[in-house]
Amino acid sequence: MSRIIRSTQRRPGGTMTDTQQDDRHDTVMAEIGAAVEAGHAGDTATARARFDALWARVGERGDPLHRCTLAHHAADVQDDAHAELRWDERALAAADELTDDRARAHHASLQVAGFYPSLHLNLADVHRRLGADGPAREHLALARARTGALPDDGYGRMIRAAIERCGERLDRGDRSAAS
Repeated sequence: MSRIIRSTQRRPGGTMTDTQQDDRHDTVMAEIGAAVEAGHAGDTATARARFDALWARVGERGDPLHRCTLAHHAADVQDDAHAELRWDERALAAADELTDDRARAHHASLQVAGFYPSLHLNLADVHRRLGADGPAREHLALARARTGALPDDGYGRMIRAAIERCGERLDRGDRSAAS
């Protein structure tokens, strides 16, 4: 469950689950935010149940922003690395279908390209912990290749540093979950 980096998608002016979003009537994003808060409060069982119920409603064909955000955060609260991997894979697949127009409808500052470094980092980290070095290195390379889309701010620096830490841990053969 412990990740190298796992946080709400922070962007200038807000987060992906922020209540100050541009599409204020998006109840799914509000429900995702409530599940995230439960997880941050340490109630991971409630958070998992909420994410599972939301996924049952949204499904594999739902709004890509909902699927990406939901899966990205659902991975955070998993007790099992294989379950975490499945959620991380869902988040990446949804991001591949997401458009900047849809992301900006939620919050004007969002750009899909900025999601990929974190999404690939999370996949690299879970593969590293599972001992799958090949896929871990592939996702780490993809995360590094996409860092140009990150802002030059605290969020961007945090993700860049986490990518480097993941690479160092991978090189050492470190399989631990501690960040």
